[in-house]
Amino acid sequence: MLIAVLLACGGPSDSSASDDVRALPNGLTLGGERWWPAGFNAYQLATDWTMNAGCGGTVDLDSYFGALPAKALTRFNLFAALAVDKNTGALDFSRMDAIFATAARYDQKLLPVLTASEGSCEGDQFKERGWYVDGWQNTRSAGRMTFEDWLRTAVVRWRHSSSLAGWEMVGEPEPSICGDASCRWQQRECPADAAQILRSFFDRAGDRLRRLDPTHPIWAGLTGGGQCGTAGRDYEYVARSSGVDVLDYHDYGSDGVPLPGDSSNGLAERLRQSHRVGKPLAVNEIGQSAGSCRSMQDRTADFRRKVVGQRAAGTATALFWAFVPDPRPGMCTYDIGEADPTFDLVAEFTRWRD
Repeated sequence: MLIAVLLACGGPSDSSASDDVRALPNGLTLGGERWWPAGFNAYQLATDWTMNAGCGGTVDLDSYFGALPAKALTRFNLFAALAVDKNTGALDFSRMDAIFATAARYDQKLLPVLTASEGSCEGDQFKERGWYVDGWQNTRSAGRMTFEDWLRTAVVRWRHSSSLAGWEMVGEPEPSICGDASCRWQQRECPADAAQILRSFFDRAGDRLRRLDPTHPIWAGLTGGGQCGTAGRDYEYVARSSGVDVLDYHDYGSDGVPLPGDSSNGLAERLRQSHRVGKPLAVNEIGQSAGSCRSMQDRTADFRRKVVGQRAAGTATALFWAFVPDPRPGMCTYDIGEADPTFDLVAEFTRWRD
């Protein structure tokens, strides 16, 4: 009954054909024209400490989106847990509605992530193999909803927003089995059928999403570095799912290197695999530390070197990790605040044309 009411209400309908994002084998288009977006991961956007349990600091939406060039791309956490009023337990979409409305007002694009494998900001419960088999359909969590319920609720509510660039169902999916209560990655076991389980999840969950929104592309959210279910050739097997339109790679640990990784799980190999399956490859997390360990200017120079090389190699996006409203300059972190020169870099990349 709750879900039926939410579906009937929906969200604002403000999209048009000129805002449509499409995924083609060689990249993305926006309104029929080539679009190579740069931007940020701003996972904290839905945090509102007066209402929800929060995930980091509260972002001034006008200040953030107003500092970006038009048609930049922001990836953020659109988690069910952040739609629950911590005082009443009722669903409250006001902060999330404000994100889509503010982004549209500044001519920005959004890539919402509906949940994450690690469980961060969602009770810290790692999503094991069983979740990808059927837990996404029958395990209730925030707002007494299953993930399938939340997918339906979110897609129906915001599918017509002019700021929507697409959907990411799970951030960094990995169908491992926990070895102990902590479920640290060192203690996890990768089951023999991990690739088949992940492919089946994308086939089925992607089909559910596409029936609700046949227009916007679905991002895979894959880490791309040899994780359980997508190591080596398994990445290409999963990438062929009918429920995936855009592939992913997350770039950490190789400062200033455009194409990091080895011959089996590196970015160059992921690009070759993406070409074979005919889908674009987005580098949706690029993280390097700055602060007490190095200057923001040096990091920006490394970012530029990376992205220039990646774009020349055929990548589809460059999203930096991560914008935060309260950066810690006295520490060595991935923090990117409002005064960071990476904002100038995003503006520079956004002006690029073939």
